[in-house]
Amino acid sequence: MKIGLFIPCYVNQFYPEVGKATLQLLQKYGDVGYPSGQTCCGQPMANAGCENDGVDALKVFYQQFKDFDYIVAPSASCILHIREHGGKLYKEMKPILHKVLDLTEFLFDVVKEDQLQASFPHKVAIHKSCHGLRGMRLGQCSERVTCDVSKQDELAKQVEGITLIQPNRADECCGFGGTFSVSQPDVSVRMGNDRINDYIQSGAEYITSGDMSCLMHLDGIIQRKKLNIKVIHLAEILAAQISETPKQTEEHVNAV
Repeated sequence: MKIGLFIPCYVNQFYPEVGKATLQLLQKYGDVGYPSGQTCCGQPMANAGCENDGVDALKVFYQQFKDFDYIVAPSASCILHIREHGGKLYKEMKPILHKVLDLTEFLFDVVKEDQLQASFPHKVAIHKSCHGLRGMRLGQCSERVTCDVSKQDELAKQVEGITLIQPNRADECCGFGGTFSVSQPDVSVRMGNDRINDYIQSGAEYITSGDMSCLMHLDGIIQRKKLNIKVIHLAEILAAQISETPKQTEEHVNAV
C-alpha cells in the first residue's frame, strides 16, 4: 500500500525521534512517502477560536496527501482535528478523511498487527490522551458504559519484556489542552502534577502515549521537579528492537 507519513509540526521541531520510529514501523507494510511540503494541520488556530485561519493549512494537507492510500500520523489530536474539522472548513477534504489515521488505528484496525517483534523491558504506564480516548475511541472511558478494547494496550502487550502499569485514574486528562495550558497555566500544571504523582505511585518507570503533546506537558513538570520517571512516545516502544539490550534501548531513546 502507499502510505503518507504526516508528522505534526511540534513533533518535527522537538521530537524527530518519534517521526523516525513511526517511519520504521510503517515501512513494514508498504511504500511510505513523506511529502516535504507538508505543514501544520491548523489545530492551534482552531484551539484558539480562529479555525478559519487554519483553512490554508488544510488546503496544503489535502494537496500533499490526497493521492495516498492511507495517511498516518503519531498524533491522535492532529488526526482528530483533521477528521472533525477538515471537511467542514474545506469541503475538498471530505473524500480523503476516511483514510486519515492515527498510528494506533492503522496498526490495530488496518494491518491488524499481532507480532510486533519489539522489546522494551520496563514498567510502563500508558497515558490515554483525551483526543485519542474520547475523540477517537481508542479505548474505554470510565464515564461510558461500553466494552471498548484499548488498542494501545493491546499493541503494547506484544512488546517483549514490557510491564504495563495501571494507575488509579487511568483515563484522567493531563491538563495540557493546547492553548488551555497557556490561558490557564495554574490549573494545567496542577492537573499535570496529579497525573505524574499517580503514575509514580503506581510504580511506572516510563509514561507513554500516542500524543507527544501530552508527554511534552508532563515532561516539563518532570524536568523542573527532577522526578524519577521518564516519557516516551508509544511509537518508540513499538519500534524498539529485540536485538538491543535494555541499556542500549534507554540510551537510544534519550539520545537520538
